Order: sequence, then C-alpha cells, then structure tokens
Amino acid sequence: MLLVIDVGNTNTVLGLYRGEDLVQNWRITTDKTRTVDEYAMLIHELLRLGDISMSDIEDVIISSVVPPTKDALEGLCRKYFKRAPYLIGPGIKTGMPIHYDNPREVGADRIVNAVGAYEKRRCSLIIVDFGTATTFDLVSARGEYQGGAIAPGLNISAEALFQRASKLPRVEFSRPPHVIAKNTVNSIQAGLFFGYVGLVDGIVGRMRQETRENPQVIATGGLAKIIAPASQTIQEVEPFLTLEGLRILYLLNKD
Repeated sequence: MLLVIDVGNTNTVLGLYRGEDLVQNWRITTDKTRTVDEYAMLIHELLRLGDISMSDIEDVIISSVVPPTKDALEGLCRKYFKRAPYLIGPGIKTGMPIHYDNPREVGADRIVNAVGAYEKRRCSLIIVDFGTATTFDLVSARGEYQGGAIAPGLNISAEALFQRASKLPRVEFSRPPHVIAKNTVNSIQAGLFFGYVGLVDGIVGRMRQETRENPQVIATGGLAKIIAPASQTIQEVEPFLTLEGLRILYLLNKD
C-alpha cells in the first residue's frame, strides 16, 4: 500500500492507496514540533482504526510546504517503514514543464495539484485550492504549468478581522441567508462569504482573459464545497486532488 502525505500550513492530509483506490484518508493538525516518534504513534493509531498494520505500507510520498516537518517525516519513514520517502521538490520528475521565473519557488502542493488535475482531464485547467492561502494555478492544454495567483485564505481573513477590529466577534464561517444582513454575525459572514466568491470569480475571470484557451475550473481544499455552489466559475470540486496528484507522481518516480 502507498501512504501519501500532504503537509499544509494548517492541516496535514494523509491518504492510503491500494493501487488506484483511495481506501483511507485522514486530516490532522500540522505541528512543526512533532517528533519522529510522535508521528509514528499518531499514524500507527490511524492505521489501526482501519485494521491496517504499519508493515502494510510499501512506499511513502510526501509533499510539504512547511520545511520544519521534512526531517521528522523523513525520519519516520526510515525508522518505522524502513525506506526513504519520495519528497516533492527539486529533482522529482513531474512530466510537466514549469513556466515560472524560478521553478523552485512554486509550492509543492501547487505542482501536485496541477499534475493530478491534468493527468485526469488532459485539457487547459485552472485549479483553485482553498487552503491556508488560496492559490489559483493555470495549466495549458499541452500540460504546461503557466503560473497563477496567491490570495490570503478565508480563515486568515476572518481571523485578521477578529484580531484587528475590537468590537467584531469571531464567527463560524458559513453562507448567510442574505448579503444584506440584519445582525453583526450575519454581516461578517456575508462579507467573508460573498466577498470571497467575488474574489474567486474575479481572479478566474481575469486569468481566462489572459489565456487564449477556455480552461476548466477545478476547486479543491477544505472550503471548496462551501464556496463552489455560489461561484459562477467553479465547474467541479475534487476534494482529494492533492492526494491523487501525489499518487501519480509516485508512479512517475518509483522506477
């Protein structure tokens, strides 16, 4: 079985593949201070809940945008899985030309998403990933990574509003009944929700204007299912896109 690990700034998502089938997935809090043995205990318990043994793991591939986690995860694989993991970064084969001023600057998660989305669809794409930051990435019809945009994530925006505006409460993010709200909580929710929908549609629209192609728009990440129904541009939500991209990159590099 293949263990894929996607380390984001807020959450770490793990997936377990048997061939092409994602048989288990888990989401845990990203902790920069977690040690090799703490990772081992946590993963052991997650696997045990699915009646899976550590010895069933045949290979591991890792994407991380949090550098301090790299050594601990690599140590986990060497100590407990008895193998070196595949690490997304310089030197990994992606099969995708990266048209960026400095390709090393592109976040690992953005490339993984691009590879996963293009492998399945083989057409021009815009991938919107709702994470700690919200990223917009363009892939050409020829399978070339063309670049994109980065915006503050929705939770960052909500927390900044709470921290910097003394009289405004922290609110749960959800779609309010109306954009013209009648109370403070709904007013904040309206500004966050509809403001973010406008941000997404605005950036996607401008990206489409800059390319001669008509890209499909795929959304992923924790908030994609909430934003997508109100968006005029998002055509499909694929919650496990990054995990699927990691599986594809593993197949490209395992030999």
